[in-house]
Amino acid sequence: MLKLTALKIQSLSLEHLSSLTELDKACFDGLWTMEGYKRELESPNSHFLGIFSPFADELLGMACFWSILEEAHITILAVHPQYQNQGLGQALLYSLLKTASEVGLERATLEVRVSNKGAISLYQKFGFKTAGKRPRYYKDNDEDALILWLSDLQYPKFEQTLDNWYKMVGDRLARSAWTLS
Repeated sequence: MLKLTALKIQSLSLEHLSSLTELDKACFDGLWTMEGYKRELESPNSHFLGIFSPFADELLGMACFWSILEEAHITILAVHPQYQNQGLGQALLYSLLKTASEVGLERATLEVRVSNKGAISLYQKFGFKTAGKRPRYYKDNDEDALILWLSDLQYPKFEQTLDNWYKMVGDRLARSAWTLS
């Protein structure tokens, strides 16, 4: 029988600042600055989560959303390249959406590069629908962004959806010998 290693998802704080910037460099080659991450961590409207390995308490992935009125605007979701395609992105997205629902938000939205097929597939797996396109949104290469939406986070049926996603995420993590603690 395969032994599963427990991952931990928790809220991030200023003590994680250097880990965040290291992960940013590995995933995005320096998309956000240390000051940018500090602002996010200190903002009362930001909900910043990290997924950690039990080995050396290493930050393997991060995700953040802003609470804007009744909306969770997902600003970042990233998994270290060495740990991609193991279900960690699913675990982070599930945790973000669960948190958004728990704090009373009604829907979630985000922008994603039209070329980022892996991310688009992940979001669609969680029910996000394309709501539009932002032309030349990304300034590094003028790439378009898709605007994705997920509604009904406060409907009673969303609790069942969360339960279904939890099982889906658990099954995916188990295939890579992970579990959520």
